[in-house]
Amino acid sequence: MNEQRKYDVIKKLVDEGGNKKRAAITLGCTLRTVNRLICHYRKDGKASFSHGNKGRLPVTRISDTTRSAIVTLYENKYFDANLRHFTELLAEHESIHVSEATVRTILLEKMILSPKAHKNTCRKLKRLLQAQKAETTSKKEKDKLQEAIVIVSDPHPRRERYANAGELIQMDASPHKWFSDFTSSLHAAIDDATGILTGAYFDRQETLNGYYHVFSQILTNYGIPYMFYTDRRTVFEYKRKNSPDISEDTLTQFAYACKQLGVDIKTTSIAQAKGRVERLFETLQSRLPVEMRLAGVTTIEQANEFLNSYIPKFNAQFALPLKTSKSVFETQPPEDKINLYLSILTQRTVDAGHCIKFKKKYYRFLNSEGMYMDFHKGTKVMVIETFDAQLFVTVADRVFALEEVALHEARSRYFGNNVKDKAESRKVYIPDMNHPWRKDNFMKHVYAMLGKEQDWAC
Repeated sequence: MNEQRKYDVIKKLVDEGGNKKRAAITLGCTLRTVNRLICHYRKDGKASFSHGNKGRLPVTRISDTTRSAIVTLYENKYFDANLRHFTELLAEHESIHVSEATVRTILLEKMILSPKAHKNTCRKLKRLLQAQKAETTSKKEKDKLQEAIVIVSDPHPRRERYANAGELIQMDASPHKWFSDFTSSLHAAIDDATGILTGAYFDRQETLNGYYHVFSQILTNYGIPYMFYTDRRTVFEYKRKNSPDISEDTLTQFAYACKQLGVDIKTTSIAQAKGRVERLFETLQSRLPVEMRLAGVTTIEQANEFLNSYIPKFNAQFALPLKTSKSVFETQPPEDKINLYLSILTQRTVDAGHCIKFKKKYYRFLNSEGMYMDFHKGTKVMVIETFDAQLFVTVADRVFALEEVALHEARSRYFGNNVKDKAESRKVYIPDMNHPWRKDNFMKHVYAMLGKEQDWAC
């Protein structure tokens, strides 16, 4: 624009005559500069007003080959890296040494944003794309630009809430310094349709025990949901390492408990897909530590006790009324069934002393009459640790109770009273044979998940 303005003023001054001082004021230069521009115009014409470097590429400019390689590598190989990490990877693996600002400029020219791009950057790119769309006349180019505008405008599209309460429960855990200097994990579940905090439990880490307690609260207070939506932790699903077949997933304790109750599990590795529970933790991290500090909570036990009164208060403030949505929660199972469903199974082998070792302790088998049962060394058994910490074992599709083998006898065999106490003579409670953790039923499900026929000889 400045070159064209200079050309117009000098051309008019030479062709039509005029005041050189007025021309100097118009151009904002000295009279000597006006005389020099007149000489250039008479010698070379309009070309004399163009800068000498016009059309030349800077010596320090990155070559087109390198720029193309950077775009290709990001689109095909490093597409999930942020720009700073991408710059480090280029230097480490591709021997391309450029700055982060250069990488950002190159990618923006191709309308590629960083995964960590600020909202302001997204808005600027959106305005640029809209301007280009308004200028172009090609329908194909307009469709391409519109697709880019949609991606920039909403990289994680919103979706409607599920229609019914209990149709989808989002569940996750958040490590944070909730009530003291050490980090603990809050396990929580929220109903997608109503936003009701259906369960919460503190543990030192993200564990099966924490999710079982949340599941127990859901079953006790609301009933059996239709589906869980979680992240891809090994608590929910586990892929065998180096397995050639992607369908050969090993069975998890939580997955089998859901199978027995008829609850589906859907997993995702994208945090934004389960945004309801992620937003829940953002709210809780802002409010819950303050509430617990004011309540004097300092231990995990106190924190879990505090949640019993805090969850109703939270739901009253943030959740939608359950009456406005149809509930698809099934009837709550009885407490004894919940204890059996939310059990942990562990395989053990009978030793030479007709006992098994579990959690650094030895146990022997008791039938429903309170009599000891012996099995051959090497017999495979399934230990059942119920949700309320009772221990049972299944052997050849039969259920037995477990009794710990103490280091010392409670009473001398030869000295003192040898009459049995009433507590010792009573029968031992054994769950019914149709309870959900029979080994036969469990192994059928294992082999069904692996797509193999069961080897009954094992």
